[in-house]
Amino acid sequence: MTDSLLEKVQADTREAMKAGERERVGALRMIADALQKAAKEGGDDEVAVLRRERKRRLEAAEAYRNGGDDERAAREEAEAELISAYLPAELSDEELAAIVDEAIAQTGAQSMQDMGKVMGIAMGKVDGRADGKRVSEAVRARLGA
Repeated sequence: MTDSLLEKVQADTREAMKAGERERVGALRMIADALQKAAKEGGDDEVAVLRRERKRRLEAAEAYRNGGDDERAAREEAEAELISAYLPAELSDEELAAIVDEAIAQTGAQSMQDMGKVMGIAMGKVDGRADGKRVSEAVRARLGA
């Protein structure tokens, strides 16, 4: 999958260039650069890279908005939205609960002391379709913390 997502972003960049969409080209190039850098370093998978980049944009947008710069905040939010289009669909709350329940059953977890085991299995099954914070909250809710 390493090349397919990067290739899609690069193809979309070429299309945006032909269409004269300068802001979109810039955002897509940043995404492609982040994906290429991660691939070169042999680090995170593409979904993790995109989630991290999206989170950075949303945090920057909030900082700009708090600083009174709504225009820059809107640009950051637009980039975050563009990145979201390349991410897999998020799990519904019901789907996430089912995965967490399955992980609890698999590990025989009884209390919060088993959270690490449950998280390990659940995160593997979530496969990038929910962030760790959301999975952690679901596990905590199920284990009664």
